[in-house]
Amino acid sequence: MFDYHVHSDYSADCTTPMEETIKKGIEMGLKEICFTEHIDYDYPDPSFVFEFDLVSYDRSIKQMQERYQKWITIKKGIEIGVEPQLLDRYKELVRQEDFDFVICSMHTTDRTDLHSGKFFQNRTIEEAYMTYYEQLLYCIQHFDNFSVLGHLDLVKRYKQGSNSDFHEVIAEILKLVIAKGKGIELNTSGFRYGLDSGMPSNDILQLYRELGGEIITLGSDSHRADTLGYEFKASLEILSSLGFNYITTFDKGEPSFHRIEQRGKMSHNISK
Repeated sequence: MFDYHVHSDYSADCTTPMEETIKKGIEMGLKEICFTEHIDYDYPDPSFVFEFDLVSYDRSIKQMQERYQKWITIKKGIEIGVEPQLLDRYKELVRQEDFDFVICSMHTTDRTDLHSGKFFQNRTIEEAYMTYYEQLLYCIQHFDNFSVLGHLDLVKRYKQGSNSDFHEVIAEILKLVIAKGKGIELNTSGFRYGLDSGMPSNDILQLYRELGGEIITLGSDSHRADTLGYEFKASLEILSSLGFNYITTFDKGEPSFHRIEQRGKMSHNISK
């Protein structure tokens, strides 16, 4: 298995040392993990500064790769928190740095963080959701420097109760992702946060598949070693039931495909 959404203490909301998570991954028998530390420029909550020393991060990744290369593959990734006014800064970041994998996520909308609940004030749930998806669509229209779109329906985690599925605007997002040769992730942390699915939910996964989407990664969004690979077996079974044949990994931005076998097991790399 491959966990492609993992945080360490390089992320402002995580205190787990990188090496602790790597050791846990080896213990679990994971084949590969990708650290995807947070960079959210101009994050509106002053309690968090989602930026870090990129030189130190690169050095730590290389040290861990050398130390544990016999037991597990370790990739260098990043999770960027997009908003329309930040896209040029992220383009420059990805151009200057050398990442194996880039997750494009939206953690703030209208310059307001989602987690505090302020974004939902003075809006109906439907208005909040539509604003989130429309700004995410704008970002995908104007930004190409990513590998997959992260937890597409994250907005549900912070406010549930809408009776709309928003499939029309979500379909536009997914069509663009596919046309650009990018993918999405299935983020299994949704199960940890009280949702009845990962993120995105099964209906969106099905929509992505029906539109021709194939590139999909599996990520625990782990901030603690004990949540690494969370609900992966069940998630692989869900993907298989929806018609996905492959899980994707990345090396220097290039995807590789690994066939999903029955009962959620993985086979060897398959060239496509």
